[in-house]
Amino acid sequence: MPDPTDHPAVQRVLAAARRKGVELEIVAFDESTHTAKQAATAVGAELGQIVKSLVFVAPGADGDADPIVCLVSGPNRVDVARLAAVAGEPEIRRATAREVHELVGFVIGGIPPIGFERPVRVIMDPDLGRYPTVWAAAGLPTAVFEVPPATLRTLANATVAPITEELRAADAESSGRFASTGA
Repeated sequence: MPDPTDHPAVQRVLAAARRKGVELEIVAFDESTHTAKQAATAVGAELGQIVKSLVFVAPGADGDADPIVCLVSGPNRVDVARLAAVAGEPEIRRATAREVHELVGFVIGGIPPIGFERPVRVIMDPDLGRYPTVWAAAGLPTAVFEVPPATLRTLANATVAPITEELRAADAESSGRFASTGA
């Protein structure tokens, strides 16, 4: 198996981090870490520590689509209405797989929070800040890196804002957002 750090997509992620003075350690797997659950299992982390990089599009001034990347904690889902309000983009929508690749230069399942081929607005879920470290894709569906949330915010030049759906208590408990102490 070739070294994943030699892959051009991973190299873009490493170079973007280096430009901000951060050296990342890439962890690669034989199996896909495409989903948040697969990634959490692979790295031995809580689902909430997994950063999902989700791409949305808003109509640009020139008629082209402008990408907005949302960095979301593993169990959470983006509330498009909240995202539209935070981004000031009422016509925002989820990007298609083709748009994702064209707009950010990565494939779904391996979208990192940094290293895009063009300037991208990034909005970060505040729930990621609940953990000492989080895990994000490194440009491939089989490569990830660990980073403190504050460093992630800096690397991605992200705005932290509430962009996720409110969970009902039963949903929050089953997703691991609230731990039971069993007193």
